[in-house]
Amino acid sequence: MDRKSFIGLLLIGAILIGWSYFMGPSKSELAKQQHYNDSIQLERTVADAKYKEELARKKAAATDTSAKKTSVAELPDSLKALQKNKQYGPFQASVGKKKAYVFLENELYKVKLSTRGGRPVSVELKGFHTKTNDGPPVKLFDEDSSSFGLQVFDNTNHAYSTDSLYFAPSGESFVLKGNETGAFTMRLDAGQGKYLEYAYTLKGNDYMMGCKINLVGMQDVLASNMQELDLKWSMQPPSQEKDLVSQKQKSTVYYKLQDEDVNYLSETKDETKTLEGSNLKWVSFKQQFFTSVLIAESAWGKTKPTFETHACIDTIHTKIFSAKLSIPLSHKPMESFAMKFYYGPNRYSTLKQYGMDLERQIPLGWSIFRYVNKWLVIPVFNFLDTFNMSYGIIILILTIVIKILIFPIAYKTYLSSAKMRVVKPEVDEINAKFKDGDPLKKQQATMALYKKAGINPMAGCIPVLLQMPILIALVNFFPTAIELRQHGFLWASDLSTYDSILHLPFKIPAYGDHVSLFALLMTASTILYTWSNSQLMGQTDQLPGMKWMMYLMPVMFLVFMNNYSSGLSYYYFLANMITFGQTWLMRKFVDEDAIHKKIQENKLKPVKTSSWQQRLEKAARDRQNALQQQQGKKKK
Repeated sequence: MDRKSFIGLLLIGAILIGWSYFMGPSKSELAKQQHYNDSIQLERTVADAKYKEELARKKAAATDTSAKKTSVAELPDSLKALQKNKQYGPFQASVGKKKAYVFLENELYKVKLSTRGGRPVSVELKGFHTKTNDGPPVKLFDEDSSSFGLQVFDNTNHAYSTDSLYFAPSGESFVLKGNETGAFTMRLDAGQGKYLEYAYTLKGNDYMMGCKINLVGMQDVLASNMQELDLKWSMQPPSQEKDLVSQKQKSTVYYKLQDEDVNYLSETKDETKTLEGSNLKWVSFKQQFFTSVLIAESAWGKTKPTFETHACIDTIHTKIFSAKLSIPLSHKPMESFAMKFYYGPNRYSTLKQYGMDLERQIPLGWSIFRYVNKWLVIPVFNFLDTFNMSYGIIILILTIVIKILIFPIAYKTYLSSAKMRVVKPEVDEINAKFKDGDPLKKQQATMALYKKAGINPMAGCIPVLLQMPILIALVNFFPTAIELRQHGFLWASDLSTYDSILHLPFKIPAYGDHVSLFALLMTASTILYTWSNSQLMGQTDQLPGMKWMMYLMPVMFLVFMNNYSSGLSYYYFLANMITFGQTWLMRKFVDEDAIHKKIQENKLKPVKTSSWQQRLEKAARDRQNALQQQQGKKKK
């Protein structure tokens, strides 16, 4: 390596280290985040303490008959009614009730409903890849980190949130299997046969849960000027995976408008989005491998929906999601609004079966890369998955299938490189002849040689470009394939995230605090392939800077792959090794002497020049003439 190349490498390394240092959070920012985290935790602790204190106070007030002077029971009936009406208004049935839970369970998950708010307070998945990184079943959310409630105003214009009111359950918990169906209601009594009700329906083998909001006789209870009910839904999904950073980068709010494509909020920064139209179809709080979706079976209200996503500073949760929606209100004696919840995995085939573009939440890449995953990678992967093989073996077979499909392209690339090797001695002669001469004349002489020999210099580049969509598509596929989640191979415990054979006592900027063996194998095989390919092409006389850059790129790629899906690194390692085998076979069966003979025959044939080549030659001549004219003027 010469001095300039060495200095260049040092500068690149300095830039990487400097970027990691200066782009990282400062001490003041870390302190601010810690202070925010502590304050949130303190607020939760205080709120829990107040709630427990309130429960204890109510219990003591109900049982302590010696404190009659301070008991509500000693108040006159008119004052008791006034106090109860101020707190609960028309929902007097909520007074004195205690929180209780009901469980609705099918083959796929268990929903926990609370009488306080009448809402789902947790969903525990089961069956399909549903263990957290620490072992227990996946919970999409829990009671303390979620909310779902309606904001209503009574006819005295007093506001209430159903989240803090108590509903009456219609029955007991149940478990469904197969094609069985079940129904359950949570009713908020408003007196005299009037009520607001959540009617839940569930099937034994479906990730969808129906939720119909029924209002009976509420036209006399709610404010007459209310045209809509505000629905507020929020959630802080807990961390489920080993790599918290990757989870946060892949978690955000997705939504779909009628007859429009699926859209989403930023995954990397806080964002608030108010939609211009009211034609929303569904909204989801999407995590890396699981999602919670709220779907309307009819049109939402006219108020513009608002979605928010915020970073979660602690290490327990991934993001803070919220959605504000509206439900149309007609003030009829009976009215309903039908919705559905999807609680389940981000599995392409599972989401696609509902026909609502829910599968678009899975980031498979844009444009052509998405279609490669959709029509090639996923079908082949799912087919192989039906044989119940190890996912390491499935990736191996998938690699072989893809390599077979693109073998014609690889063969064309090899033929092009073989032709270039055959004429390389003549190219070297041209380079020696014009070593100190005009570079343009050297280029023209080289192109003339290629033209006579029937060689297209771009023939080796085009096949490589045609392979790029598949390579880039797989970069998106492996980290999002829930099938790989928590399924290991060899030393990798989870192919959907990075493998680690060594945990470092310190964190290297951009690289991390662990060593991924699959990433190292991928890098080593790439460097070996680069070296063998340069030897095969006879590229020993290239510029030193270019030579070392060819080896530096795989090393720089290692920094990225060390924290990426080990399944992808494993695939690239296999692909490199199969490429070695293909190259060895092609060298055995491709006769370069025959190629050389064919090229010599081509030189004797008249050269056919295309219009595009003619334009290139004319441009080169014009440039040469212009340079000569400028040199002539300088001499004068």
